[in-house]
Amino acid sequence: MTARPGNAHQARLLTLLRDGGPNSRAQLGDQVDLSRSKLAVEVDRLLETGLVVADGLAASRGGRRSHNIRLNPGLRFLGVDIGATSVDVAVTNAELETLGHINQPMDVREGPVAVFEQVLAMAAKLKASGLAEGFDGAGIGVPGPVRFPEGIPVAPPIMPGWDGFPVREALSQELGCPVMVDNDVNLMAMGEQHAGVARTVADFLCVKIGTGIGCGIVVGGEVYRGTTGSAGDIGHIQAVSDGRPCACGNRGCLEAHFSGAALARDATEAAQQGLSAELASRLETNGGLTAVDVAAAAAAGDATALDLIREGGNHTGQVIAGLVSFFNPGLVVIGGGVTGLGHTLLAAIRTQVYRQSLPLATGNLPIVLGELGPAAGVIGAARLISDHLFSPA
Repeated sequence: MTARPGNAHQARLLTLLRDGGPNSRAQLGDQVDLSRSKLAVEVDRLLETGLVVADGLAASRGGRRSHNIRLNPGLRFLGVDIGATSVDVAVTNAELETLGHINQPMDVREGPVAVFEQVLAMAAKLKASGLAEGFDGAGIGVPGPVRFPEGIPVAPPIMPGWDGFPVREALSQELGCPVMVDNDVNLMAMGEQHAGVARTVADFLCVKIGTGIGCGIVVGGEVYRGTTGSAGDIGHIQAVSDGRPCACGNRGCLEAHFSGAALARDATEAAQQGLSAELASRLETNGGLTAVDVAAAAAAGDATALDLIREGGNHTGQVIAGLVSFFNPGLVVIGGGVTGLGHTLLAAIRTQVYRQSLPLATGNLPIVLGELGPAAGVIGAARLISDHLFSPA
């Protein structure tokens, strides 16, 4: 895709067609501040670019029937969500409907070259299945701070070898299309906003609890990244005074006390100390423990596993309570791999937030699990690149 909208009006029309699907000129006219003649001019210019196509006659509203238009059905976006231990790759159409999705295990510590070899192989597999001849753009999420304008990770604590790697430039050359790069939790927030639990909320927090912990901040419907791109790095807010050492070099960070990695460590210690027969059995069988094992042990009624989840939820809730008091969001979404811990975790977080934040901030504040699971990141990645491509050049 080489064409871009020529002005803000065209960009607005593309976004409406992306988020609402095919629509008539008359209905689009109801949603934009343009005269009928000016709307006709802008739609005709978009038709000339090939970004939109005619889609038959619309239902009659009395008088002459209007024509439907839609985004070009041949447009294809690639969404890539790189986590600490796995990667998701998906192909979407221009309306961000997922046409194909692959998930594979992956260790981000292997470095960018090895990881992107795997990503490109997964993208090639999706192309070979007939879903796309090529990609018009790609969105990439990585589990660490990103200098957003350049698409470059900066000192990511759980990503050795990635500091300063030109992700955007390198993948754009390999894929032959424009690429945008962002922190993975921002993309999860965008995915939940587009097709998940946050569809109707303009101001919300999206907290991702996986191998690490991060927070997407959405203000007025737009992701807030801060001056340099590091907004929302809540995993490195101190949760315990003079607590455990963290990978970032500080002590007592939330991520050091509760995350997928921290939970696996604490569960292993509990099993080795004989505090949980259930966890000890799983450790012996599997040779290691993960958050999935803790969730299963908790579901079986294991008291130690439940205590670990509650303690972690309490630490997370304390940090979120501060964010709620500061930001006053309309919704808090909890997502990421550790959400398999379910309602025990959610209850602990809610208890701390509702107890510690002001009643004015929490009186009508839902704190909920995300709806989309792993799909949130790849949908958000496709949304990221479409936002870029559907903005004036």
